[in-house]
Amino acid sequence: MDDITALILDDHAAFRRGFARLDDAEGDEQLAAIWASLALHLDIHAEAEELILYPQLLRKRTDDAEEETDDAIRDHNKIRDAIEASKGHPAGSGEWWKAVWDARRENSEHLAEEEDEVLPDFRRHAGMELRLELGKRWLTFYGEHPSGRGLEFTDKDPKRYIQENS
Repeated sequence: MDDITALILDDHAAFRRGFARLDDAEGDEQLAAIWASLALHLDIHAEAEELILYPQLLRKRTDDAEEETDDAIRDHNKIRDAIEASKGHPAGSGEWWKAVWDARRENSEHLAEEEDEVLPDFRRHAGMELRLELGKRWLTFYGEHPSGRGLEFTDKDPKRYIQENS
């Protein structure tokens, strides 16, 4: 069984591959298909992190838990907003590309922050037993929400999120 940090890194790699596939797509139909899958995965991933990882980070009172969580929630909101903006435009149009590039830029920044700050901080403060348990919860979450079923992809207020999950 994988620990949650490894599963999160697996998703991050999938996101990078998904954005690279957009670079190689041939035609609007391919762009739409690749983006639909990638955008859904980005949304599901954010929900999983907000349900499973970040509450534990806050409870562990890691070095910069509140600041890291606030930043992550803001990043997730920006990515969700860009995904939502893309839905209002035909794939391949200038407006669509702007929204997709906004999502890509925000996602790239978010991944770097998580990989360089959040995940190492969490590994230092959370034992392997907890990380494995959270990994099980992560896999269960994805299994319980195929194609995002039952999830609402809505922005969250970072301050309220931190208060409710600390």
